[in-house]
Amino acid sequence: MGGFKTGTIQRNTLSQQVLDHIISMLMDGQLHPGDKLPPELKLMDDFDVSRPVLREALSSLETLEIVKRRPRGGTYVNERVGSSPFRAMLALTINNVSAVIEARMSLELGLVTLAAEKISEQQLDQLKEINKQIEKSVHNDYGVLDIEFHRIIAQSANNPVVEGMIDSLLIAHEKTDSLIPYREREITVEHHEAIYNALKERDPILAFTKMYKHLRYVREKIMSRNDV
Repeated sequence: MGGFKTGTIQRNTLSQQVLDHIISMLMDGQLHPGDKLPPELKLMDDFDVSRPVLREALSSLETLEIVKRRPRGGTYVNERVGSSPFRAMLALTINNVSAVIEARMSLELGLVTLAAEKISEQQLDQLKEINKQIEKSVHNDYGVLDIEFHRIIAQSANNPVVEGMIDSLLIAHEKTDSLIPYREREITVEHHEAIYNALKERDPILAFTKMYKHLRYVREKIMSRNDV
């Protein structure tokens, strides 16, 4: 496999630039779904980076499901990567926290208005039950439940055209969820209940408003961190 040699990459954004190069190789056809990447030592030499930098880049690509790492079996491009172009787009900005949050807001605010029209009674019941579980959670450890609450809303749009966007939404949600410095269960439950009630009333404008209030709160909490 050729085309990897890039020279010395600037140290301040090494991991992101390695990630960008691998994505670029996918986009220009040097890499294809199912291809196996060269061994780590060769990639480290080609990109002129350390093992921790390379592994950070590969970890980000794995989170985005663009590559799959098999124990003692190497790293492969996900066979399904071509069906989700939004993942590649998201990968290019995965470490731009404000951009990721805005992408999540843009997607989710549109999807929640569709959900107000299309969500089923069964899905509404699931949202209500998840919020009850969050309310009962201990140590504020409810990140998985939070993501599931938003996943149900997104998928209730039931639109195959936006399936790839939903995948990206969930990836963006996972990324932002990992950055939340502290959780406030009571506020989460309150916001979720307001969103649920708007969906129950089949009111897309109210659903949009309540979701925006919730996501704005999450954005402000994340951006208050000193390391983003």
